[in-house]
Amino acid sequence: MVIKVFLASSSGSTAIKKKQQDVVGFLEALKVDYTQLDIACNEENRMWMRQNVPTEKKPTNGIPLPPQIFNEESYCGDYDTFFEAKEDNLVYTFLGLPPPPGSKEAADKEHIVENGTHAEETNAEENPDDSTEVPVEERNGDAHGEEEQEACEEEEGEGGEEEEEVADDEAMEGETAGDEEPAEEEEAEEAEEETDEEARAAEEEQEEADDDREEEELRQLEEEEEGEVQEEEEEDVEETQEEEAE
Repeated sequence: MVIKVFLASSSGSTAIKKKQQDVVGFLEALKVDYTQLDIACNEENRMWMRQNVPTEKKPTNGIPLPPQIFNEESYCGDYDTFFEAKEDNLVYTFLGLPPPPGSKEAADKEHIVENGTHAEETNAEENPDDSTEVPVEERNGDAHGEEEQEACEEEEGEGGEEEEEVADDEAMEGETAGDEEPAEEEEAEEAEEETDEEARAAEEEQEEADDDREEEELRQLEEEEEGEVQEEEEEDVEETQEEEAE
């Protein structure tokens, strides 16, 4: 299986260049075999990438930006999903490759398999057979002890009622005194939530601005390539006319 990384060698976007370098550098560090396919200089690579990125994974304008990663014909993901897999130590799973023995990802998978294999044994140890008979004395206590306990409970019944009334009064006082503290905590939590929402909104605006900038840079790159093709065609026409004139 060959990992394909679609890149734009002549991209004017600093963000795209950095993302491409991150992906390639990490694959080389893992010693993963991969192939770089340039979409800036090869129209066939560009069209293949656009056609094979799933529709639900494309941005709103329908044009996926590099880097895009494939395993042969199977789509793996873009830079964001690659970065998430990297953070979770699941890069080999992301690439559709078996993790090498001794790697952290392989150790985690072995741990999961072991837990699943021994789950029934663990449950059996923690939950012994309910049908095992337990002596009556162990389950219910000594019969004579029960009679003495009932007698003590009758004597302590009246005193216990008085103690319960006192405890209820103290609990009511504690609840009244503690009403102010939850109110202050709620205000603090609301303030923190508002701050978090503002921060998230600012991050989303920044991400949208970066995406727009990248799309504009890619569009300019495409226009430049189209201009170069047009100039070459015009030169060919001029040469043909000169040859005919001669």
